[in-house]
Amino acid sequence: MRHGTKVLDRSPPALPNVQGMSEINEILVGIDESEQSTAAVLWAAEEAGRRGATLRIVNVAGPWLEWESSDARVLEAREWLARGGQNALERVAAAARERVPGLEVVTEQAPGQPAGVLVERGANALMTVVGSHGVGRLAGALVGSVAFQVVTHARGPAVVVQHHGGAAYGEVAVAVDGSEVAAAAIDFAFEAASLRGARLRAVLAWEEPMPLGGAALGPIIYEAYEDGSVQERELAEALAGRRERYPDVEVVAEVVPGRPVRVLTGVSARADLLVLGSRGRGGFKGLLLGSVGQAMVNRSHCPLAIVHPPQN
Repeated sequence: MRHGTKVLDRSPPALPNVQGMSEINEILVGIDESEQSTAAVLWAAEEAGRRGATLRIVNVAGPWLEWESSDARVLEAREWLARGGQNALERVAAAARERVPGLEVVTEQAPGQPAGVLVERGANALMTVVGSHGVGRLAGALVGSVAFQVVTHARGPAVVVQHHGGAAYGEVAVAVDGSEVAAAAIDFAFEAASLRGARLRAVLAWEEPMPLGGAALGPIIYEAYEDGSVQERELAEALAGRRERYPDVEVVAEVVPGRPVRVLTGVSARADLLVLGSRGRGGFKGLLLGSVGQAMVNRSHCPLAIVHPPQN
């Protein structure tokens, strides 16, 4: 059963006119029977409500769903597994409709490899959302293989949700490094902050240059950077033009000395969403997910959005 769309009361009144909104008005979320799947669905439902979008919930049941067999045991096992997936779909769809009354929800059970199906379907969605772990997680694993493959290979924004429903900070954070991919992440972050009525914290993390040839040469290398002026100018240039497009968004711009992973891990502890480009300025050509993105998939304390460059 399909329901009409209703925008959450806390969303901006002129929602359809938000800058950068795609013509594709659907958010895709992949599920299994894990608790993290439920958290991902609830996060995606709220995001769909803010955007007036349809929520498509997909359970990828595995290639066995299409296997041909006359063996009664195989058919019985297939039916049992398919029924379990359908029950999970119905359960999380009901939770999504309860969380966002009036939300349009579509459920689908698809055969195939979960990550591959979600990446393919996600190319035609506003974003793809996954839980951090599936039912097949290994003891001690931080992020499941499906979630990691989706954020690595996604053709659009991909969001990993560790858990959902904790304290709200009213803040979206975005990492800035001057790269083209970071520019796409900044656009996404401004839009997300505007939709939430939240503050945007733009963070440029930089490491102090190492002295060469001994301590006596240290100040020569460090002098141009010690007051942060170069980084502050770079950060201001990265944000240029967007403040005018989103006058409703309060922006806090920070230059923070330190390793990017350490800095962003701390920032994520007080944010509702952390946004990163899929690879930074130092990424190799063809690299799908940079080292900072890989680390933050495991370390972020809040939902993490990885924004990939537009497809040519």
